[in-house]
Amino acid sequence: MRRTLVPGALFWLLCRPGAAAPDAVAWRQWSDGAFALARAEHRLVLLDLGAVWCHWCHVMEETTYRDPQVVALIAGHFVAIRVDQDSRPDLSNRYEDYGWPATIIFDATGRELVKFAGYIPPPRMASLLEGVVEDPTPGPSARAEPEAAAGPASLDAALRKDLEALVAARYDREKGGWGFSKKYLDWDSVEYGLVRAGAGDADAARMARETLAKSRRLIDPVWGGFDQYSDGGDWDHPHYEKLAQFQAEGIRLYAEAYRRYRDPEDLAAARAIHRYVRAFLTSPEGASYVSQDADLVAGEHSGAYYALDDAGRRSRGIPRVDTHLYARETAWMADASVALYAATGERVFLDEAAAAAHWIVAERSGPDGGYRHDSVDAAGPYLGDTLAAGRAFLALYAATGDRSWLRLARGAADGLLRIFPASGGAGFVTAVAQGRFAPPRPERDENVVAARFLNLLYRYTGETAYRAGAEAAMRFLSARTVAERFPAASVLLVDIELSTEPTHLTVVGPRRDPRTQALLLAAASLPGNYKRVELWDRSEGPLPRSDVEFPELDAPAAFACSGSRCSLPAFTPDELRKRAEKLSAPAGSS
Repeated sequence: MRRTLVPGALFWLLCRPGAAAPDAVAWRQWSDGAFALARAEHRLVLLDLGAVWCHWCHVMEETTYRDPQVVALIAGHFVAIRVDQDSRPDLSNRYEDYGWPATIIFDATGRELVKFAGYIPPPRMASLLEGVVEDPTPGPSARAEPEAAAGPASLDAALRKDLEALVAARYDREKGGWGFSKKYLDWDSVEYGLVRAGAGDADAARMARETLAKSRRLIDPVWGGFDQYSDGGDWDHPHYEKLAQFQAEGIRLYAEAYRRYRDPEDLAAARAIHRYVRAFLTSPEGASYVSQDADLVAGEHSGAYYALDDAGRRSRGIPRVDTHLYARETAWMADASVALYAATGERVFLDEAAAAAHWIVAERSGPDGGYRHDSVDAAGPYLGDTLAAGRAFLALYAATGDRSWLRLARGAADGLLRIFPASGGAGFVTAVAQGRFAPPRPERDENVVAARFLNLLYRYTGETAYRAGAEAAMRFLSARTVAERFPAASVLLVDIELSTEPTHLTVVGPRRDPRTQALLLAAASLPGNYKRVELWDRSEGPLPRSDVEFPELDAPAAFACSGSRCSLPAFTPDELRKRAEKLSAPAGSS
């Protein structure tokens, strides 16, 4: 007889730690106490690390963790722990290569015995559990990962060449996109392609634009949200979970592509994703929710549901939205909203970004200059929240010239450097250690963002501590074993930015003058994310980094500087665009 599946809105409530049906596993929270219990009762520890939006997590709950043999084995030999990975970035980052769901078995001392990625059907799980009980020694999957030796603060020529070759080799020239088995918007690779396109690389431009075009198939034609990925090696078999980060990065990249190429389909894609975010993932306070479930009914594939129109879907219900309010996700979305404002000039997007950033400051500020993840964190603090907040504040400063945002960006950077010391001088750890087991360590993607944020903040302020922080992150990233991980483009982006000055765009004029604001928007709307955009109203005192002298003129004007060159003053947005394009044109172009 077929079991009735739990509706998505109730799924995680019923399988949260501490809640168990008679035929299900009794889950506990992650804590040192769980390991102490395992020692006292001579048990092993099983960690189920999943996500509330994850289809296969639901399937595993409904099948594997309700199978009588599996339940009995766990009850007899294990302390069972379940964690929502979105709530614990430290554990999520440590085991991100194994899920979701990820299954990790430890002995009572915290030594890893087994690490398994993805759905495990009941017979295989029973066999796995029996095997590890019989032989509780580390298996091949639990071999200790070698610590990455610290590298230099920049890429050497040989490694750079190898990474460039990896980016090209990992591109699917038949179907588009980086990677072959799953198709998704690899935002760092696309951004790298757009950066290289700006330097005249036609092949990089083609790869980036083709990926953006193919990725539009992952945008829900009814509600507009961005699906996480497509299975089967093509773009036509989407998994329907909609994560905040994918929405934010999708908006940001399509907005950037529109600023560069003025293709209306790119802007339409960014607007469609934003429309979904506003309708489904935005709280009344202006903060961002975490995700929307892949399934309407937990464990049942929802292809037929998503084939319906809006009325048809709503008549059947709405897939569960995870309404936790995390600083990190809210900051991601604020940064995306700034990018959409820069592409459109529509003030509503800037206002949304500011509201989200103010919420982060009001509701998630920590005692040491960093930002909490949730209202109360089970562990942490976590690097990702402070890092995302700082990046959003800096984006708001560039868009508005309001120095209060720069002060907040600097405060986040100071907190980051104080709270998350670089591990051995190379790489920022993902969290402040809480407890004895599975200690946090540096995570690659976060160190990519840290290096880029701290370096750009250094360019704005001249504070050498920020540059030193960026170089500390790069010393982790430049280790070959780290740099060659997918996607190699991430580290190449860091290398480009650490080795070059950003385009410096300064608008000089009274803040309240509409001509000043028009020039500031024009500066923000120019292609490229590696820019230093500032507004200098002389009544507000000198710029935070006064490394260029600007003449006093009778009207608001903008200047574009690159390296040791600055343009003539531009008095209109069109003049500024022409001056900036000429300054940044690849060598040899007309």
